[in-house]
Formats: sequence, structure tokens, C-alpha cells
Amino acid sequence: MTMQHDGIAVPTSGGARGTRPRTHAVPRPNEGVWPGLATPPVAPAKARIAESLFRNAVRSLPVRVVFPGGERLGAGGPTSPVMRIERPSAFFHRLGANSKIGFGESYMVGDWTTTDLPGLLTPFAARLSTLVPPALQRLGRRFAEARRPTAEVNSVEGSRENIHRHYDLSNELFSLFLDNTMSYSAGWFADGSDDLVLAQERKIDGILDMAGVEAGMHVLEIGTGWGGLATRAAQRGARVTTLTISQEQKTLAEARLAEAGVADRVQVLLRDYREAQGSYDAVVSVEMIEAVGVEYWPTYFAALDRLLKPGGRVGLQSITMPHDRMMVARNDYTWIHKYVFPGGIIPSVEAIEDNLARHTGGLHVAERRSLGYDYARTLGHWRTRFLARWDEVEALGFDETFRRMWEFYLGYCEAGFRVGYLDVVQFSLQRRPSF
Repeated sequence: MTMQHDGIAVPTSGGARGTRPRTHAVPRPNEGVWPGLATPPVAPAKARIAESLFRNAVRSLPVRVVFPGGERLGAGGPTSPVMRIERPSAFFHRLGANSKIGFGESYMVGDWTTTDLPGLLTPFAARLSTLVPPALQRLGRRFAEARRPTAEVNSVEGSRENIHRHYDLSNELFSLFLDNTMSYSAGWFADGSDDLVLAQERKIDGILDMAGVEAGMHVLEIGTGWGGLATRAAQRGARVTTLTISQEQKTLAEARLAEAGVADRVQVLLRDYREAQGSYDAVVSVEMIEAVGVEYWPTYFAALDRLLKPGGRVGLQSITMPHDRMMVARNDYTWIHKYVFPGGIIPSVEAIEDNLARHTGGLHVAERRSLGYDYARTLGHWRTRFLARWDEVEALGFDETFRRMWEFYLGYCEAGFRVGYLDVVQFSLQRRPSF
């Protein structure tokens, strides 16, 4: 495949999943294309400010930062994570140009390294809101940081493109680091167990219970994944209609459903949630709302309400973040948006409750369960498996830049769940009784 860092290249072989015209340059990891990544931005004034802020921030963190020549910063002891700044100038220029993107990009290109990525990122995540003074945060949002591209708004067509950029990377890639259930969401570990398969099965049963799924029901799933939840619902005796906008996922999900012997009870539709029709005894949606976008939350919750029969329940699993942080960050364009989940936004519990109150006919949160620390453990499993099987991932056509990108993505998320900056919640949504 083509290996190009600057500009958009046309792939010559391998890895391509069908490129589409775009109005702005975006990374194409499965084609080895990383627009603009090879060359650090030139921003000397911003770099000096970034260096001053970084040095001041890490002095009190339980980490050890080592510069070329031996200079050391940080409040960490001998067993604390070590961050080695290999190319200080490039690192601070990337950080100064846009801290929310540059920090991750500098890891992707090797400007800094560490032997314990989630361990290093955890103390940063714990103090994320205080590392930079509030006044400078506001100034940065206004003048320095990139805004989310309009091309990544989650319209029907925009959602398909955003999902294509992540979930259609390669079914084989995901199969190498996920467990046998092919669940790409938080597991729910039983006390004393570290078995990821059992944790994922427990999670699936947990959300099906939240929706009250039983034999004889017709269940709608919004967001098929690779068919694990639909399989389990069918094994309970339910009939399932499941929606996906990823052709790659639809193909593999149907094969897995057939292998499990439940294909006659599950229909996989290549369809957006906004195009869904019918009336269902239960609706389930696991970690799909994060791809909806703030402007479409009313439409999403109205769809849940419209598609649910009277007396039915919704099982909703969502990553969440504190409401104040969500409000501050909802228009930001971050490293995660650029490289992993274009168009994504994580809601708060308050935002979910507010949208239920405003845009449904009485749906409310009747029960909830937090699995935040379980997600940290799940991500740890994925990262370990990904690195252990890197040779097989590389054989699929992915390059070293992708390896560092995916490792940073998994470690960055693990750190967020470790410290509670992120949570994941299972909700049972029910209609309030009318009197």
C-alpha cells in the first residue's frame, strides 16, 4: 500500500476499503495515509507558551519526565511512569499549535515515548481540567484550537462516512484484539474474574435485562456491531431486527449469526436509525449514541420513543462524561475526532435525561448501572491483545504509525475510565405511567 504522510495519496494495493470524495484532508489509517503528520507545525510563540505550561504542570504530577541530556521533571518516584521527550522542539510546537491534537500526534511520530502508556496518561487525565489555567483554556478555544469540520456532522450521509472511517478499517483487525464475542464495548466483570468473554456475555445479558427482553418479543437493536447482542437475544427466544450503517459489519454479523444457528430469527438491515420503521416490544442500543452528535440527540431519543410499543422498555448503554466538561468540550475538535471517531460526542447523564424529558412521550431513566472501571479493564485487555498480535495486524497492511495511533487511543481511553473522567452506564428507559 501507499505510505504517505503529507497530502492525500491514492492507494496502489491492500488495505483500501473504498475511498470517497472529501472536502478536507483526513487520515486514512488502513491506507497508510497521514495528511500533514510528518512535518511539525511552525509556531514558535505558541511552542514557548506550551513548554512553560507543560513544565509547570508536570512538576506536581506523579510521573518522571526525561529530556535529552538528562534533565528531569515531575514528582514521581522510582516506580512512577517515565515519559521520555525524544524531540523537544517538535513536541512543543505540536502542543502549542493545538494541544488537543498535538499531544497524541507527537506520540504517533515518536516525539515522546513511554513504557507504560496508560500509567503515564492516568495522572494527566486525573487533572485534565486544571493542567491549563481556565483563562488560557478559553483563549485557546477562541483563537488556537481547531473547530470540528462541517463535513463530519452526523447527517444520514455524514454518519455513514464517519462510521466507514472507523468500523470499516478491517473486520480482521477487530477480530485480532477483541474477544470471541466480538464485543466492542465495555464488559462487566464478575467479582474475582478477569475473563473478558464472560464479562462481555454478562454485559450483554445485563442490557437485555434492562430492556426486559424475553422469548416471543420482537426486539430492535440500533447498532449491530458484529452481531453478539443480536445472537444472545435470539438465543433467549426473541426475534431481532438489528440496524447498522457499516457494510463490513453487516457482512460479518450475518456470517456469525448463521454460524450460531440463529440467522432465521435475526434480520440485519443496512439502515440508519432515522430511517427505522415498525413498532417493537423492546429497543436496545449499546454505545452507539456517542456517534449521534449533539444536534441529532433529539432525533435519536424521539426515534427510541416512536419505535417502542406501549409498555416496552429501552436498554441503552452509553459512555458518559461530567456535564460541565461536556458543555465546555462539545464543540471541540480533538485527537480522537481526527484519528478515531469523527463526529463523536460523549453525552452526560444530565444531557440524556434532558433529551428524554424534552423529546419523548414520557421515557425516563428507571434504572442505571455504572461500569466505568470495568471499561478500564476491558481496554487493558484490548491493548494487551493488540500489541501481542501486532505482527498479525501488520500483515493486514497497517503501518507503524497506525500501531502507535491505536495504542495511544486504547491507553488514552483506559486512563480516562481509570480516574472517572469517563464513565459508561447501562440505562433502563421506561415510560412514566399516565393517570
